[in-house]
Amino acid sequence: QVQVVESGGGLVQAGGSLRLSCVASGTIFSIAAVGWYRQAPGKQRELVATITSSGSANYADSVKGRFTVSRDNANNTMWLQMNSLTPEDTAVYYCHADAVVRLWGPHQRYWGQGTQVTVSS
Repeated sequence: QVQVVESGGGLVQAGGSLRLSCVASGTIFSIAAVGWYRQAPGKQRELVATITSSGSANYADSVKGRFTVSRDNANNTMWLQMNSLTPEDTAVYYCHADAVVRLWGPHQRYWGQGTQVTVSS
């Protein structure tokens, strides 16, 4: 099985920064896309950023220019650097990894448990 664990959330003042980490472990043959979603209270889960194994990144318009996603393929680790945070960024942030667990196996999406980010005004 594959486990995905996020860390790095917390409380920060508006204008501040946080760096989230995500590590995938277990029986992993390869990981394709990895990404971050977030869910604020009373709202649907929304895409924040994704990055492919070749390093091509995609961002939600609301975070472009403020957030940066990166990854270390060798260690199945991904980060989300969040700068210029605003109260609207307050949410639970979830990491996912689209992993293959055996040669020629299908990609499956594995989710972490989420990490809370709270931005105070």
